[in-house]
Amino acid sequence: MAKNLLGKKCPAFKAEATNNQTLSNASFAGKNLVIYFYPKDSTPGCTTEGQEFRDSYKIFKKMNTEILGVSRESIKSHENFKSKQSFPFELLSDPDEKVCKAFDVMKLKSMYGKEYMGVDRSTFIVDEKGKIKSEWRGVKVTGHVKEVLQAVKELVK
Repeated sequence: MAKNLLGKKCPAFKAEATNNQTLSNASFAGKNLVIYFYPKDSTPGCTTEGQEFRDSYKIFKKMNTEILGVSRESIKSHENFKSKQSFPFELLSDPDEKVCKAFDVMKLKSMYGKEYMGVDRSTFIVDEKGKIKSEWRGVKVTGHVKEVLQAVKELVK
């Protein structure tokens, strides 16, 4: 069972991101942050999820909210994915799973009868003060970004 982070301080993180950046909690001080974890660049579900965040990005920005995607892929893979999909937000590379483990999104998965540790598609909303206000785990892509957008609207009321 994944730990519940709701209402707690956002786990500290610092990692390499697209656009030759290193991003951390401090990078988003004074802003709300949607941080979403996804399994793999350029796969159907992850592409759809990223596209929906991209398509709603301007609405999030109007609510002082930044978006950050996180997976274990390399910066090179992230740069290609970001460029191909025209994502206006950064992607964090977490090959050593430090950020994934801080948010407790690694879980045992199974494919073709083979078990492996993978990223559980998850999303968190961190408020301007650095507290986790919403969390979703085991996310189904369809309709998810609308849910996140609604939660941010409630947060900024």
